[in-house]
Amino acid sequence: MKTMVVKIGSSTVVQPGSGVRRAFLADLARQASELRSLGWNLVAVSSGAIACGAPALGFEARPSDMPSLQACASVGQCALSAAYDEEFRQHGLTTSLVLLTRNDTASRSSYLHARDALTRLVELGVVPVVNENDTVAVDEIRFGDNDTLAALVSCLAGADLCVTLSDIDGLYTANPSLDPSAQFISQVDRIDAEILASAGDSSSSVGTGGMITKLRASRILMTAGIPSVIASGEAPDALVALARGEAVGTRFVPAREPADITPRKLWIALGDAAHGAVTVDEGAARALVEGGSSLLPVGITAVEGRFRAGDVLDVRDGSGFTLARGIAEADSDELELARGRRQEELAGNHLLRALSERPAIHRDNMIVFA
Repeated sequence: MKTMVVKIGSSTVVQPGSGVRRAFLADLARQASELRSLGWNLVAVSSGAIACGAPALGFEARPSDMPSLQACASVGQCALSAAYDEEFRQHGLTTSLVLLTRNDTASRSSYLHARDALTRLVELGVVPVVNENDTVAVDEIRFGDNDTLAALVSCLAGADLCVTLSDIDGLYTANPSLDPSAQFISQVDRIDAEILASAGDSSSSVGTGGMITKLRASRILMTAGIPSVIASGEAPDALVALARGEAVGTRFVPAREPADITPRKLWIALGDAAHGAVTVDEGAARALVEGGSSLLPVGITAVEGRFRAGDVLDVRDGSGFTLARGIAEADSDELELARGRRQEELAGNHLLRALSERPAIHRDNMIVFA
């Protein structure tokens, strides 16, 4: 049996102001049953709790204060889970509810517990329905969007394919709602700066993600060796067609076989809020991407932001494109003084001597994107 993770956006599963789209869930359940006969297990990462709970609590629009959002999530998650359960049971399928925050995957032990639980649920023939635990999550432990969460779940579940069902049928060269000349892109082999620049904002009034979050998630999946697809939630039999090898939406094809990303590196990659960034020269960029090297101070040309040792940083090339993410071995003030200096020079400076014996970012604490 193969495993398919499907991420369902709020605008796909919830009708603004009126609750869960039962017709969509009924069709999803039918496809899940057919997928099972084709040798595929399904894991659903479903948005929509807040969008579902807001009208039930009398809100005409998505509230902005945290307590109200948490209340909407609490009420909406019950209604959403019940709808999944009722529709999937019509096809003899059992669903389960899995609510996660970043705390649940930040350490190796908690990551392994989450992985083992998901794996066992799938082994037992259950369709896990995963969502962020918005009732208790605060900014410090939020994934921020379910595109990121779907990438994490795909790595946890060892997925063979991750599918994002959205309100758009795939990736275009520009935002098609603003640029009528935008052209559809059927396959992406590498997510570079040009591809990221083509991403437009979400057109949905009920969701939090946009195309840029989907591309970032797909880039992580490509790094992990997991293919992914962005397709329209209205496309008929999209999941079944993909299981049969047919072309649907935009497919992101990894360049290598699936790789085992350690929990620590996965957490680094999926962190939404980097505390700062370093820019590296061409030689350092090549060493990171092609040689899997640690980042030394001599290769750093600029330091951005205020951060401490242990904080997550973006690593950018001269054009501003993010090549990697890693954990700083020194404070921003120290790296600002040390940048561009060789190890021998650092060893002769009593203020910077400690950095002569360690890199700015160690390769074990850094993930280089595909």
